[in-house]
Amino acid sequence: MDFDTLLHAKFGTLDSALTDWNTLVTNLEKLEKDASGGLKGAAAKADWQGVNSQVGRKFIDKTAGEFGDAHTQATSIRNIIRDTLGELKKFKTDLEGEIATARLQMVSVVPSGKNFTAKAMDGDAGKDVKQSTVDGVRDRIDGILRSAAESDSSAAKVLRALVDQAEKGFGDAKYADRDQAADAMRTAEDLAALAKKDPSKMSEAEFDRLLAGLTKYSGDDLFASTFAHRLGAQGTLDFWAQLNDPNSRDHAADGKRYDQYKDLQKQLGLTLANATQSASPDMTRWKFDMLQAVEKPVGGNYGVSGYVVMSNLMRWGDYDDDFLTQYGGNMLAKEQEGVRNGARPEQIWGYHGGGLWPHLNTTGTDFGFDPMTGYMKALSNSPDAATEFFNSEFIAKDTENNPFTRDTDSNGKKGHIGLSNFQYLFEEREWMQEEDSEGEDSISGKNYLAAALEAATTGHPAGELPTSATSVHSEEQAKLYGDIVKSVSENPSRLTDNSFMSDSMGQISAEYMADIHRGLSPVTENKDLLYPVQGAAAKLGEQDLTRFMYAVGQNPEGYAALTVGQHAYTAAAMEYHFAHPEAFVNDDRYTPTQNMEVAISDIARNAGEIQGTLGAGRAYAAELDAGNKDAEFNDAITKAGELGESLVGIGVGVGTASMVGPGGVIVGGIAETVAGEIIGSLTEGMMKDSSGEVIYRNGEEIEATRDSTFRLVEKAAQEAGEKTDSPSPHIVALVGREAEIGFGDAQDRIRDFVDGVGVPKALEKDK
Repeated sequence: MDFDTLLHAKFGTLDSALTDWNTLVTNLEKLEKDASGGLKGAAAKADWQGVNSQVGRKFIDKTAGEFGDAHTQATSIRNIIRDTLGELKKFKTDLEGEIATARLQMVSVVPSGKNFTAKAMDGDAGKDVKQSTVDGVRDRIDGILRSAAESDSSAAKVLRALVDQAEKGFGDAKYADRDQAADAMRTAEDLAALAKKDPSKMSEAEFDRLLAGLTKYSGDDLFASTFAHRLGAQGTLDFWAQLNDPNSRDHAADGKRYDQYKDLQKQLGLTLANATQSASPDMTRWKFDMLQAVEKPVGGNYGVSGYVVMSNLMRWGDYDDDFLTQYGGNMLAKEQEGVRNGARPEQIWGYHGGGLWPHLNTTGTDFGFDPMTGYMKALSNSPDAATEFFNSEFIAKDTENNPFTRDTDSNGKKGHIGLSNFQYLFEEREWMQEEDSEGEDSISGKNYLAAALEAATTGHPAGELPTSATSVHSEEQAKLYGDIVKSVSENPSRLTDNSFMSDSMGQISAEYMADIHRGLSPVTENKDLLYPVQGAAAKLGEQDLTRFMYAVGQNPEGYAALTVGQHAYTAAAMEYHFAHPEAFVNDDRYTPTQNMEVAISDIARNAGEIQGTLGAGRAYAAELDAGNKDAEFNDAITKAGELGESLVGIGVGVGTASMVGPGGVIVGGIAETVAGEIIGSLTEGMMKDSSGEVIYRNGEEIEATRDSTFRLVEKAAQEAGEKTDSPSPHIVALVGREAEIGFGDAQDRIRDFVDGVGVPKALEKDK
């Protein structure tokens, strides 16, 4: 900061700029509220159909989010300008004060080029001034100028970095003042320099400082992008590979921080994920460099693949979708080339077992030898990238040396086939045999594959609950779910041999319950009116659904999710049609009430068929385990209550005036709906069957499941009629009969569709 510039600074323009930014922040705050409460709320209530259901609503949600980001970014910029302006005004006042004080001490301070000169006044006035007094004046003014320069330059640096975060639109970095942002960037530079050092030379204090810094700042946008840029793509790989080098004689922190490696892995991964969301030129280059760096071996002693190193840092956070899909596409292209040459994944990625090999995953689930495992975990956090990835082509039918063949025509002859990424990973890939930290076979690879499929088909990260926004499925999401159902139907062992994947399959299916009802329903006309869906509907066949649900039903978590999903949907659909008897028209000659009876009968029959199929799966699992799994199934139902409440909030795929208020919120709350009561009865064990047993507590006996199903379906119809002021004992009795028909149909189809795979003794054909 020039002496003369600060001394004669005029802050009028900056004051006006601050006033303008204050006004902008106020206006954007109002726009954000209007967008989220008005625009987005109206979109949540609207009955979207056709292309609009997939494009229009998503566009509105994104637009509303942009208003929020604009308000956040404007607030951060305003805060930084306000903070810097206040500091510069203070520094100017301090400078004027020092000059006045110096004058009283008979020391003159005058401009000298861009700097200044301090000296004793000429003549008698300055004859007794000591040099130490002059030096004191000079040092204090130097300090003011340095502080002013730091304030000005750091503000400029931070503002440029903020604006660079988003290539289009606005960033969501939030800072209360300039110091907060500047400290984050300064800390990032210091820690990146530390990580660039040889990890084996890192002291305990340095390790602790790195971990503490990443833990504190991993969610800070400017810190993350600055840290990643300064460390560099190759530096990132080198750091994690060298830190875990088993051949090194020297270890970080003298080997006293091994138990904290998992925390460092997580916080480093979160930081990098955050950094990739930045569209700054520096991070654009970093992402390009990383896609090149992973193609080469990392680490001098063992030369592990760059993909293996980076994938182990991708298990946390939401990575940029474009980066994630490019990374995964390149990685699978490398694996495809190896597979066509007859190599297995462990050979492709360099792991041959034995010897000293780096354990690049320190969480205990697996040792990180397979790069696909960490990448699947990354996809499970990034739904849009997951959808695009799984629907992409892995290998074309006519590719040279294509090793994949099947008898697709049932003529006894196999021919080459093309595969999507989903088909390769779910049906064909030979996943590496790994162990967890307890020495048991690791399930993490396929388990994370299931989680990634959950994200890809539902539109939300795996493990999160659905919302009305994520319930609108795209064509790509719906197609992928259809592919999953068909794949399991073709070979149920793909799921039953990996039962741990069924919790995700159950969660997915619970969110596609309208699609499942469509697939089971014999109704051919106006099915859109009977089972309305916002967005695309998955194309599901009855045989495929039977075999799929039977497989999922053999797992406690999968069974519970589908059971809760079915009852939530059945109750919501019944209430919807009771409230809107004109909604479905099966026959123009029928009255609205007669058409409504057809609709509710179909819903009840499907409910019986779904529960009959799931109940058979549960019964078969109980037989295999001598009934010991019953407690696990019951506990899983109880724990599925939160999922049930979320599904109730979604409803049947349309917003109705009688149930939904502003913002898509159910009027009166979830408990006031029929579905809310049904889910509470189911998961809290409030309902009992005819024998006095709590509903669904005896899964080994199929007849007990049958009775439990009838009780809940009849209760749903009864409550729906009462809540809509149109009670009908006739319909209540009717749904009981229809559910029984559906339950019986399920048993027949299981005998026909899954015989040979294994069915409960009660359903064997000779019975």
